[in-house]
This record gives sequence, structure tokens and C-alpha cells, in this order.
Amino acid sequence: MSFPTTTAGLRLAALVAVPVLALSVACGGSDDAAGTRSHDAVADVPSPKTEPSTDGSTEEKASPSAKPAGKSAYYDAQVAFVRCMRTKGGYEDYPDPKLSGHLDWEKVNEIGSRPGANQGIKAGRNNACVDELQAAMAVEPKRDQQKSYESMLAHAQCMRDNGIGRFTNPVMSGGNAVPGGDPDPASPVLDTGSPAYKQAREACKAKLLDGLDGMQ
Repeated sequence: MSFPTTTAGLRLAALVAVPVLALSVACGGSDDAAGTRSHDAVADVPSPKTEPSTDGSTEEKASPSAKPAGKSAYYDAQVAFVRCMRTKGGYEDYPDPKLSGHLDWEKVNEIGSRPGANQGIKAGRNNACVDELQAAMAVEPKRDQQKSYESMLAHAQCMRDNGIGRFTNPVMSGGNAVPGGDPDPASPVLDTGSPAYKQAREACKAKLLDGLDGMQ
């Protein structure tokens, strides 16, 4: 999940470039992610769906029809990506983007920690949503790369201090901050679903700027 040279683009490019050829995005079992659709969906993300309610009537499980005003092209592109992930990507409960346009990686990672659900969590089953992912990355707002680097460096150090000793530092490359994290993103060695990893991530999440939380 080649991509624009934003921080997120560099990290996701590393995660997607190899899996696109292999028709998978991350290590894990088959995609059997399941769950209920989010009830606090941001406007215009999921496709409308009706289901019988307990009182015999029907209630619409869909977002409000009105789109939030003043949203950016990045937000719009992320909405399209999320919609794809819910329909074609195999993740019906893929979380809404934040109002900033960035994905809610805390919720994404929680879904990915389910047995057999990690494969495809970045771009959908068999990379079904890679086009939407690339489109979103192409319009992602520019970042202050030095601030991004410093944020991710502090986070990496925190993760190691909290027991994840193999968590790597970010690096600067060509003026861009390239996230650290797993030593081998194409074949992960860190168990992101383990209690120890989750505890460390919770302890260190405040170190990361908005939008960087899923990048390392």
C-alpha cells in the first residue's frame, strides 16, 4: 500500500508495494473480518442498509445523507476509501475517517488484531481498494517532515521503553520522515495483537501527531 512522498505515503508504499504483487498486504490468515457497522458513522461513508429492528419496524443503518460542510479533498478521498473497504475490501465495520481526514488507526488496528483479519487491513482483501488508497494518498496535506520525524522518534523510544524492544526508529530520507516500527513490514515480526504491544501502544499514543498513529 509508487506513492506520493508524504510520510504516510512512504510508509504505506512499503506496506503495499510487495503485497500488491503477492495479492496480500500484511501477514495474517484469510480475511474473515466481521462485525457490525459503525453506528456513529460520519456522513456519506457507508452505503445505505436497512435491517429489521426489534420492534418489528425497519431502521436505516446508514450515515446521514447530508455531507459535513467544509471538508477537504483529502477527507472526500478517505471517505471513498472507507466505503470501498466496507463494500469490496471485506471489512464491513471499517471505521470512519476522522474529521481531519486521517484514518482512525486505533480502531483500524483493533480490527486488524482479530484472528485472520490482518491480511488486507491496509488496502482491502486482494488489494481491492488500492486505487482508492492511492487516490487518498495523492491529496494528503503536506506535513512538516522534521516535526513528523521528531514525533515518531519519541514514539519509537517510548515503545521500546515499554517492552517492545525491536521497534525501530524512523529515518529521514530525501527530506521526508520515513516511519519506523516493525523491522520488516513485508513480513512482520512484531505481534501487534499481543497484550504487551497493545499496552505499549496505549502508553505511547500521545507521542504521535494526528495521522501518524497508524504509520508506525
